[in-house]
Amino acid sequence: MNYMNDLLFGVYPYLAGTIFLLGSWIRFDKDQYSWKAGSSQMLSSKGFRKANTQFHVGILLLFVGHLFGLLTPPSVYHAFGLTTEIKQLIAMVMGGIFGIICFLGMTALVKRRLTDPRVKATSNRSDVFILLLIYVQLILGLLSIFVSGAHMDGQQMLLLAEWAQQIVTFHGGAADALLNVNWLYKLHIFVGLTMFLTFPFTRLVHVWSAPIWYFGRNFQVVRKRS
Repeated sequence: MNYMNDLLFGVYPYLAGTIFLLGSWIRFDKDQYSWKAGSSQMLSSKGFRKANTQFHVGILLLFVGHLFGLLTPPSVYHAFGLTTEIKQLIAMVMGGIFGIICFLGMTALVKRRLTDPRVKATSNRSDVFILLLIYVQLILGLLSIFVSGAHMDGQQMLLLAEWAQQIVTFHGGAADALLNVNWLYKLHIFVGLTMFLTFPFTRLVHVWSAPIWYFGRNFQVVRKRS
């Protein structure tokens, strides 16, 4: 059991991170033609703008919340007068709000992708796969709020943060922090790591471009030269 735990949460994070970075760089270097979001708005615009906005706003805020929540040492938020219990409560409330916003948009986008004839006809397997993977991850995150509600002392949250901080600082034995956490948290982490692993092979690569080149971007070539 410890071997599997070490493999999934001690080795897999570095495998996923390596493929995430190297794969993105290779794809950008070798196949810039595919480096785009591939919006299907022109195929079916009904309800798309609202759902798309809800999804992107929700997932961006969730990502930022996870980033700061997991990587901020306890001494930092304690210095601002926040106890571990209060920090967990804030995370649950804000995560619930942003998660529901994202879920509403995501549900509409999934339904559109799978049922709209024009959108479905132009979708490839990777489009459907990554959309459903994000959807599953979102649902797991929302369910984890109920698990967190069963232990408001914040101890499980501290273990999750300890694992994340040890992973990004390359400390050995990081997986040990997750030995006794709830299985739902472990599944949530595993799916999240899998998203990073598959990132370079899907349209998610456009996430790199959004913060870097969006406002100063040039026209994009949408067809190859003959």
